[in-house]
Amino acid sequence: MGAVAVLVAAAGIGGCSVDGSATQTTMPITVTSWFPGEGQQVLASLPVKGRAPKTGYDRDEFGQRWADIDRNGCDQRNDVLARDLANVTFKPGTDECVVMSGTLVDPYSGKVIEFARGEQTSTAVQIDHVVALSDAWQKGAQQLDAATRERLANDPDNLLAVDGPTNAAKGDGDAATWLPPRREFWCTYAGRQVEIKARYRLWVTAAERDALARALDGCPAASSPAGSLALLDDQEIGS
Repeated sequence: MGAVAVLVAAAGIGGCSVDGSATQTTMPITVTSWFPGEGQQVLASLPVKGRAPKTGYDRDEFGQRWADIDRNGCDQRNDVLARDLANVTFKPGTDECVVMSGTLVDPYSGKVIEFARGEQTSTAVQIDHVVALSDAWQKGAQQLDAATRERLANDPDNLLAVDGPTNAAKGDGDAATWLPPRREFWCTYAGRQVEIKARYRLWVTAAERDALARALDGCPAASSPAGSLALLDDQEIGS
């Protein structure tokens, strides 16, 4: 694709920001810089196939929910809340792992949501799998090994804190059936979908490919997370 690949020892440094929210530490991965229009090139490189049967799908096939894959001592749900919310507060005595409150500007709808942890309130903010796990299962993930599926389910680039009802409306839809109501986020959303599908060797349907191509049309270079395409090498992905 004309881009230069480099190996990064750690994409980010663990710690806390000024407002106390945790920063994200990721595992070593191969990073390829994006250039303008390259999202379309990566999309064009994805296999196009029909959707496989959902037979055998179960959330447990993707391993532990909210596993601590970056080994920073906090589970991925709280990592994502700490990353995506502002004015974050933590439960005392949890080493700044358990997020108790914060403010989310929902990327999907633009709503401002005040998050407060509680039995009746936590669902106001949900963690979305940008590439839904059911969709991934029907487009190649069932052929991956268990460890790689768990990584896919907990990959920070595949997780976003979003408005709960909007996430429920998405369900397990792909880009052919659902895009965020806020059009300004389409470039980033489509870039993330393409990145994750390329990273984990998943495929797209023809209708999905066309929807992603329309969403990526005219997008700037930095449409993917942090403006980079992170691909797993052959030693990091199993089938």
